[in-house]
Amino acid sequence: MKIQPLQPADHVSPEALREFLEQCQYVAKSDGDTRLVSISITVDALDPLAVLETIYEPGHPHFYAEHPSAGTAIVGAEVAAKVELQGEDRFTQLQQFADDTWAKTIAVGPVEAPFGGPHIFVAATFASAVAKADPFPAVLAFVPRWQVARAGDVTTAVANVPVAPEADLDALTERLWRAHAKFGRFTFADAAEAPSRQPQKFTTTESFDYRESVRRGLDHIASGELEKIVLARALDVTADSALHPLQVLDGLRQRFSECFSFSVANGRGESFIGASPERLVRVSQGKLEADVLAGTIRRGVGAAEDACMGKELLASTKDQHEHAVVLNEMKRRLEGLGLTVEHPSQPSLRKLANLQHLHTPVRSELPNAIRLLDALSVLHPTPAVGGAPRVAAISAIPDIEGFSRGLYAGALGWMNARGGGEFMVGIRSALVRGDQARVYAGAGIVAGSTPDKEFAETEFKLKALLDALQPVR
Repeated sequence: MKIQPLQPADHVSPEALREFLEQCQYVAKSDGDTRLVSISITVDALDPLAVLETIYEPGHPHFYAEHPSAGTAIVGAEVAAKVELQGEDRFTQLQQFADDTWAKTIAVGPVEAPFGGPHIFVAATFASAVAKADPFPAVLAFVPRWQVARAGDVTTAVANVPVAPEADLDALTERLWRAHAKFGRFTFADAAEAPSRQPQKFTTTESFDYRESVRRGLDHIASGELEKIVLARALDVTADSALHPLQVLDGLRQRFSECFSFSVANGRGESFIGASPERLVRVSQGKLEADVLAGTIRRGVGAAEDACMGKELLASTKDQHEHAVVLNEMKRRLEGLGLTVEHPSQPSLRKLANLQHLHTPVRSELPNAIRLLDALSVLHPTPAVGGAPRVAAISAIPDIEGFSRGLYAGALGWMNARGGGEFMVGIRSALVRGDQARVYAGAGIVAGSTPDKEFAETEFKLKALLDALQPVR
């Protein structure tokens, strides 16, 4: 990425903007190839979800992710550059797309600010290949036309626009100038009034007997074929009126402030929405972070019962074994890249609004030769959502579950041109379209699991999502 020493805030006029675009077009004409022009500005504090609600259109793709308790949120919408990928080498292909995109990018403004500069947003399904009829391809990656992000007290707005050798610079200048003016003094006075939402009635259907799925998984474990398999439930919900995706998202972020709230829209009316407690991988300033989250129990009623439940989880041989399987496999995969992995000797409790989990943070220095997508490609899917051994578990899952997971248990995140980025695991989630939703939840099956207990675990998880389909206020 080429960064120009130009600060948009110091050159605020349509004439200066057009002159800059002329320079970019000259570069594009020199080799006959389109340039991606990225303009960053820092703006007054904004809520990225409120911005998305203001200009939301079902016909445009968007990506939204927020960690409320960490004070970070990022949203991107519409498409400046895009790729759809499939196959076992999908992350290698994605790296090529990223390298080509950054090589053709001209950026100005505070690119080094938190979330400054252009980002590539990525939604990767659980499986490396999906059917054409699935709502999302195996990898959907795009640079948005605009993005807004908040990190603590800093809000950064970015406009990205492709400048082709034959582009109409007057039209581009007008479009970017409008965007600059809007984000420079953004108000919500023109926001479309959200439809009032009354409590809704749902009908639910489930095609497969989850307890029977668990029994089949245990048969694979008893035969020695598998050490662990993660099996999901898919509950199909029909509401008595349309579900607004962003209102569902707002409900999740308010209920689960300690999780990653996310929404990915394909631009064809379908949105994948959830509140994930699990970071898959994060890279920042040469350091890699990942989470091992496996082993689950519900929260107690009152402090005493809650502490008792947590103590029970920490003492559970079955849950400790499940956690160790995930941790050891993650370490093995990262060490296969040549990384030195560090982690606490014992898991701790990670308490969410409705559940508590065994949690181990994993850290490593990242050599220059290893990039974010290298780590993602060996980690995804982790045994926390797939199983172990990896290939055998992933091969067995579709037959046992009986449905396509799509983005459930997929990898959702973003990358920047500096090599940084973050991906979360797409769990505790739902696929929403109109008055229909498919709600997902899963549980890890190991020796010692019982169908009734695993069913109860998924019931807790599903209830949280079903509650989020109802309006918060």
